[in-house]
Amino acid sequence: MSTEIADVATTVRSIHNPVLTGFHPDPSILRVGDDYYLATSTFEWYPGVRVHHSRDLVHWRALGGIITDRRLLDLRGCGDSNGVWAPDLTYHDGLFHLVYSDVASFASGYWDPQNYLVTAPDISGPWSDPVKLHSHGFDAAFFHDSDGSSWLLSMSADWRPGRDRFGGIEIQRYDREQRRLVGEARIIFRGTPAGLTEGPHVYRRDGWYWLVTAEGGTSWEHQVTVARSRHLLGPYLADPSGPLLTSVGRPDLRLQKAGHGCLVRTQHGDWYLAHLAARPYSPLGRCVLGRETAIQRVDWPTGQWPRIPGGVPADTVVAPGLPPHPWPDEPATDHFDTPDLAACWSTLRRPAGPDWLDLRTRPSHLRIQGGQSPVGKQSPSLVGRRVGAERCALETVVEFDPVDHRHLAGLTAYYNTLNWHYLYLSRADDGRRVLELLSCDRGRRTPYPELTVDVGDGARVGLRARFDGPVVRFSYDLGAGWRDLPVDLDATILSDEHAALVVDGEPAAWGFTGAFLGLWVQDLGGDGVYADFDEATYRQDDRPAGS
Repeated sequence: MSTEIADVATTVRSIHNPVLTGFHPDPSILRVGDDYYLATSTFEWYPGVRVHHSRDLVHWRALGGIITDRRLLDLRGCGDSNGVWAPDLTYHDGLFHLVYSDVASFASGYWDPQNYLVTAPDISGPWSDPVKLHSHGFDAAFFHDSDGSSWLLSMSADWRPGRDRFGGIEIQRYDREQRRLVGEARIIFRGTPAGLTEGPHVYRRDGWYWLVTAEGGTSWEHQVTVARSRHLLGPYLADPSGPLLTSVGRPDLRLQKAGHGCLVRTQHGDWYLAHLAARPYSPLGRCVLGRETAIQRVDWPTGQWPRIPGGVPADTVVAPGLPPHPWPDEPATDHFDTPDLAACWSTLRRPAGPDWLDLRTRPSHLRIQGGQSPVGKQSPSLVGRRVGAERCALETVVEFDPVDHRHLAGLTAYYNTLNWHYLYLSRADDGRRVLELLSCDRGRRTPYPELTVDVGDGARVGLRARFDGPVVRFSYDLGAGWRDLPVDLDATILSDEHAALVVDGEPAAWGFTGAFLGLWVQDLGGDGVYADFDEATYRQDDRPAGS
């Protein structure tokens, strides 16, 4: 066997973590026949509930999202890191069932979560109108028992001062014919001393009901806990050996925050766990890439507790003995030649639609109607894609004719309304069309007037944003080649850790998403301005910065 063939053989039988890079947290994994699906949280971004597809657990392709319109979810006014939390994807009686939580708040213990159910005969839809479930807590999930019954699980929230806000795991029966919850909701598991018990999934195997939960919070103390019972309604006994998976106490591990797991069984009876993980830029440092999805192999002998080697997340895992099934590579350049946005793009707080996005009027261009300011939460005009590596870049060409300072269009490195960097075209008071740079760090804006560039009357302006580890750099091209703006911007403000803010013991802001690179347009005067973007190219280098 040649070295080249040997390398290919090694690649196809190994899972390299994370399998979904960048902002892809809270995975729900599902197998239907020979197809595997991963559904992940999307928070304030459309389409809601991002889905990936695989045939071998090694190669994954993006299918886009399930929640594509306001009929299924309305995110107008949604706060940073609110919105769609921890979706759950199951399959029963020829239908896909998607349960998702729309969390409206997290202040003072008032999460205001509304749980919904939609169904479809195919993963691509069409999806039913949403069924309102309860608002008892978030991280809702379905369990379909072998007797044909269906059950809704969730964490049980308790708003009362002095009480544990994570009141345990709750279960209630769901009548599929009546499309409503029936009977009494019951607490079946109070959790372990790790606390913050959430993210429940139930499996039936070897005469036991196995309850998998997330505990310890979604940061450095995160873990996957397993408990079991002979009866669905409990009582459940946690594994006396401790968590199935965690990174706690191991700052040397590349994958941190390991938790929020979901199990899947292959066609050949092997078990794997999809779970949340993060890659800090330094030991227990900031995670600009957000929370990602990884997969671990699980050893689960009949009648015994499931085990992962060492109980820690591995970077490389033995893949199941399935035929290799790679997908075509995603094109580096989107020429905007299709009538709809490609699956790599997401939009902020409002679904992609003809009221503000246009891929038809001008062929091979994306026209974006100007929206609200960077702090606006009703109708922003931001089309972004996830940052998937420490070193990556997005470049585009924009045509934009602003009338005054209220009109802006350009390229952003973005985390949320309070944390971003922005290179944009606008109009100066003296009538010049100019390129300006603005940063926002926890709501405090920093302009760079000394870096203002007079772009003249040329129609087309090239813009580029580059992540290089902890640094973001912007460049522009007026037709004579790329020129860098001479400033290194802090990329780590675009991280979960920096976005989180606790005041007097209460969360004023959370960081649950990850960094984006995006095309952003503002029309602060409501004058009907728009910008045309002619192609966008994304490239990433998967080697760590500095290597």
